Amino acid sequence: MILVTGATGTIGRHVVRLLTERGLPHRAMSRRALPGGVRADFTDPDSLARALAGVDAVFLLSAPPEPTADHEIALTTAARSAGVRKIVKLSAIGSGALFEGATVGWWHLAAEEAIEASGLAWTMLRPPSFASNFLWYRPLIEAGEPIPNLTGDARQAVVDPRDVAAAAVTALTDPAHDGQRYDLTGPAPLSFPEQAATLAAVLGRPVRVTEVDRLDQLPAGMATGVGWARSGGADYVTEHLPRILGRPAGSFERWVRDHRREFAAAA
Repeated sequence: MILVTGATGTIGRHVVRLLTERGLPHRAMSRRALPGGVRADFTDPDSLARALAGVDAVFLLSAPPEPTADHEIALTTAARSAGVRKIVKLSAIGSGALFEGATVGWWHLAAEEAIEASGLAWTMLRPPSFASNFLWYRPLIEAGEPIPNLTGDARQAVVDPRDVAAAAVTALTDPAHDGQRYDLTGPAPLSFPEQAATLAAVLGRPVRVTEVDRLDQLPAGMATGVGWARSGGADYVTEHLPRILGRPAGSFERWVRDHRREFAAAA
């Protein structure tokens, strides 16, 4: 039995889909009721115990309103008590790197360290930005307004969320990935303007960007990560995804083409 936290989110919903397609027993966890799922909250130990009953492996991600490792540490503690064997954690690229005296993704790093210290088997997945982040900007694209560019001309190898989910399912079901930390990049680094240009070419309509020079109004944790990426920290490609999946990582252009209708719906 595999427990999927964040089961309705960007990655979790694809993990649930893949597990369903492969006929693998799983339980989707959410704070709201899901058909065939389990309702639980990271801040409610009793609900976590119910969600983890009979579970062998956990796909772990949380999206708290403010950066904190508390939720994932709470689930790790409950998982250990429930006899869970393994946790596959969705982390983020660069977590633990230092930038201007601050730690990038400190909450991810703290959760990773707690999982490693738990005695459970683990795999850490550290993707950069998701290709699907552009869906946030559909209203601006529809209105012909420019979309904000926080990272300037810096590049990062944005990744298809479907590939991240496929890697997670592989790690959950194959012990060969125990104890591994993977940077799950796409096949080529792209700047934000280059991504916007690709989107414009596929949609056949202008997609303009506007530069955001000041990061001091962003939440502190986000500002550190964006600043690190803006400095070129995420400008690299790994072979981790191809090695895990046995095929090349999907390109940003392929993701856009596969989701063209979602942007057209906003037009």
